[in-house]
Amino acid sequence: MAQDVVMPQMGESIAEGTVSKWLKQVGDKVERDEPLLEISTDKVDAEIPSPAAGVLTEILAKEGDTVPVNAVVARISAEGEASAPAEKPAAEPAAAEAPKPAEAPKSAEQQAANESMAEEVKQEAPAAAPDPQAAAAQTTSNQQPATPPATPPEGDEAEGGEVTSLDERRRTKSSPLVRKIAAENNVDITQIPGTGVSGRVTKNDILDFLQQPPKPAAAAAAAPAAPSAPAPAPSRPAAAPQAYQAPQAPKIQFAEGANVQMEPLSVMRKKIAQHMIQSKQTSAHVHTVFEIDFTNVEKLRRRHKDAYAERGVKLTYMPFIVQAVIAGLREFPILNASMDDTNVVYHRDFNIGIAVALEWGLIVPVLKRADELNILGASRAINDLGDRARTKKLMPDDVQGGTFTITNPGVYGGLFGLPIINQPQVAILGVGGIKKRPMVVETPEGDFIAIRSMCYFSLGFDHRLIDGAVADQFMARVKSIIEAGQFTM
Repeated sequence: MAQDVVMPQMGESIAEGTVSKWLKQVGDKVERDEPLLEISTDKVDAEIPSPAAGVLTEILAKEGDTVPVNAVVARISAEGEASAPAEKPAAEPAAAEAPKPAEAPKSAEQQAANESMAEEVKQEAPAAAPDPQAAAAQTTSNQQPATPPATPPEGDEAEGGEVTSLDERRRTKSSPLVRKIAAENNVDITQIPGTGVSGRVTKNDILDFLQQPPKPAAAAAAAPAAPSAPAPAPSRPAAAPQAYQAPQAPKIQFAEGANVQMEPLSVMRKKIAQHMIQSKQTSAHVHTVFEIDFTNVEKLRRRHKDAYAERGVKLTYMPFIVQAVIAGLREFPILNASMDDTNVVYHRDFNIGIAVALEWGLIVPVLKRADELNILGASRAINDLGDRARTKKLMPDDVQGGTFTITNPGVYGGLFGLPIINQPQVAILGVGGIKKRPMVVETPEGDFIAIRSMCYFSLGFDHRLIDGAVADQFMARVKSIIEAGQFTM
């Protein structure tokens, strides 16, 4: 029996993924858990292992196709039965093509069924099936029984006896998330141009459709009632530019003979762009910047880094930052929350997302229940997540459930950054470069100038929920913990 390979959910709020590369081809033998394909989303770029051992008999999603979560992208069969499934077509209307072989004894029954279907079309959908189509259906019913299913490629019988187009069926069979959004907003999915595989309507399609100005939406809603139907024609072209955020950037013009090279955006980069714009449109971003003295942490790190190295762990500044952040979140839990229009969700777990820069994009794996880890445990977990992110070995659970994010632009020398909030979170911490600078040090004996290891922290927070005073109190708490340098090693 064939084993389905489905598109996994690679992060919360992720409803689809894009097939980046097939590592195996039809006819290849695969072992269980052997890498089968690579997929890309805005949160992770990962290899997907084979769910079973056998032979890859079907590939249903080509490289570059974007498909919804849990959609079947391939099938694997046991070696003994591999040849039969390999012959099967991967197209969706397979069920409609099954009755192709002519069966003379049943020709009268099938002719009657075809006549009944044509009559049903006339009675139930007079607007969708005018007289010419009904006549064509009647003519077809007098032909051989094998021809009717192949003649109308745009039509098929749906559940409940209604006759719908194949394109309509594909759109209405969008992901559960898309159908839920459509039901909540009283939207007909068939009126939305789909950009997913086989014309399916994706989450981004329906969200962009809902953000359209009211006039095109009203024209589209009024279109079925108008007999001449002039409105539907302009309504579809109007929706397409908005789906791709066309107004955001002017088209680049090049002079003739310009020395340029143009490359298409990667799937991950497109997704990152969409979600960064969505975050800026959702949250009221405000930033506050603090200067923090890392001298005591630096002394502690130098004292213990060799002992950690002997245990196979690289000791960085990040575990100390994570512990200080968790202490701050305990005192100010509103920064460890999420929100919608009417509710605030306070997360009891401290799941800290730590951004990892890659050559092809940015990934934010999540350090789960970070409050339960000491410096050694946090160091091991952070190093492991970073290594697996760079080698595309992250699992779906590794990028889900984050409640607060830390990003470290200072690793490349930047003083500080003003990061964009990772939705649906409400705050993100940016860590700048740790630099030695001459500072004025205040002591009971007097002030003096000393060389200190200094760092700028920037906190981006959602002003819809978090006030500036609360954000600064949180940062002051983090600052005091790091400057004290009293960590249990």
